[in-house]
Amino acid sequence: MQRSSGRRTAPAVAAVLVLAALTMGCRPVTVTGAGAPHSAGARYAPTSPAPPPLGHQAPPAPDRHTTPPRPHRTAHHAPPAHRPLMAAGSRGAQVRELQARLAQLGLFDHSPTGYYAVVTATSVRAFQQRQGLPRTGTMQPTAWRALRSHTRTPSHTELYPPTTRPVGTPDPRCMTGRVICISKRSDTLTWMVDGRVVSAMDVRFGSQYTPTREGVFALTFKSRHHVSTLFHTAMPYAMFFSGGQAVHYSADFAARGYRGASHGCVNVRDKTKIATLFHSVKRGTKVVVFH
Repeated sequence: MQRSSGRRTAPAVAAVLVLAALTMGCRPVTVTGAGAPHSAGARYAPTSPAPPPLGHQAPPAPDRHTTPPRPHRTAHHAPPAHRPLMAAGSRGAQVRELQARLAQLGLFDHSPTGYYAVVTATSVRAFQQRQGLPRTGTMQPTAWRALRSHTRTPSHTELYPPTTRPVGTPDPRCMTGRVICISKRSDTLTWMVDGRVVSAMDVRFGSQYTPTREGVFALTFKSRHHVSTLFHTAMPYAMFFSGGQAVHYSADFAARGYRGASHGCVNVRDKTKIATLFHSVKRGTKVVVFH
């Protein structure tokens, strides 16, 4: 058998190297020269993709840290609505003036409070209907101009009345002399001297089972610290005018308002005002109770 010379040709050596690389799992190498391996010229195969052919522009790589632009949208702004001058929840001097002007037209039957609530909105609707305007219940500039043109500037007493309800028109029997003039219609008492209102205050009356008598009376006697012998309740500043019925201060009226009633007396809830009245009248002073 013929022995090999021990020398291998270059192609044979290259084949052996490739086979060894595949067996060991190494990356392919670049062969330099005529195919013989050369450690100085070996390098790893590039891992980035090959450049595109000439004449073809590759798209830019996406930036993972950049938020993609949002599509442009055209904003559609609604025209601004006409805001009312006053509406439910409004408060202040202008609301007080509104209420006083409505009262001049007989459309607001309470004393001005400066707070726009259900009663005010109802009165505004009545005025708007009278003027042929939309019945919104809110005071728009057009309605405000119309209201001002049909009314006069309210006086200080009209803006800040002494009672929570407007004082009613005095009975003709109250127009001469010194009179305690009591109106069941307006729930007010006015102390009048020769037709002039000196003071006014809120009052309440007896229930339907114990009604307050109506008519013309005269004070019979006064009692500063009176206590009812029938009901055993305090009746400060009592001024009796008809049997056991009297004008007096009521702590219950001051606390509960019109949710209660008297046993026929005329209750007053302003202690300061009735104290002044108590010292201004005397036995024989005329009292007029009317509806």
